[in-house]
Amino acid sequence: MSALIVAATQMACSWDAAHNIETGEKLVREAAAKGAKLILLQELFETPYFCKDVDYKYMQLAAPVGENKAVQHFQSVARELGVVLPVSFYERENNALYNSLAMIDADGTMLGVYRKSHIPDGPGYHEKFYFNPGDTGFPVWETAAGKVGALVCWDQWFSEPARILALKGAEVIVYPTAIGSEPQDPTLQSKDHWQRTMQGHSAGNLVPVIASNRIGREVGEKAEITFYGASFITDVTGAKIAEAGTDETVITATLDVEANRRVRLNWGIFRDRRPDLYGELLSLDGKHRHASKP
Repeated sequence: MSALIVAATQMACSWDAAHNIETGEKLVREAAAKGAKLILLQELFETPYFCKDVDYKYMQLAAPVGENKAVQHFQSVARELGVVLPVSFYERENNALYNSLAMIDADGTMLGVYRKSHIPDGPGYHEKFYFNPGDTGFPVWETAAGKVGALVCWDQWFSEPARILALKGAEVIVYPTAIGSEPQDPTLQSKDHWQRTMQGHSAGNLVPVIASNRIGREVGEKAEITFYGASFITDVTGAKIAEAGTDETVITATLDVEANRRVRLNWGIFRDRRPDLYGELLSLDGKHRHASKP
């Protein structure tokens, strides 16, 4: 058995970025003390979820990856504890702004950046105002905790990125997230649907997933959201093997990496795929496009 202990954290966030980083570090240390080698923090944890509102001042929060305080801080923490830390942050690269994730290896090395590919826009979730669509593709990193792929929040509602990461050899997929109530309709409850969607990606690709969500009620200028937590970890079949409630916490689970690898090979879904039949996926409306003849 090749045991890998993984963890997800969840916490509330204030406008005191230093305190948020401190809380994140406390939870990372708690997870490491439980033996976790891959520990996931939630999406954009340095601040409240500012996308509740449309305001140019929040664009000033973005910084180049090499200047981001959370990334720098958790490089030192990863090096000290010997753990892999995917860290979500607001990235500025020249005139472009991205919702990004830095993959920090267990020696503190930043292996690379993933930029969120799917950018939502709706009441309380005005991300298209703040972020360019990501341009990194879907990398899988060789880390001290194995081959890790990362997607960010709204990416989790799309099956294609998870399949690409699985095809590229991901042994686990992480999803830092910020999701909660819907300001325009308090009766909408997305928690179970949100979980089932990622469980489906896990089951369909035979790859465990880790999802970390924030908690707490955040009041913006024109909208408020109550983030429901419910961070979770699945096994290779998509079943939840650890799940959080609505409080600040750390959850852990043990994955058998070698056994999972055998399951992916033996199940046959990657043998029996027919990418030659999937051309419609390259269209928005499901109509196959043929190249025009010269």
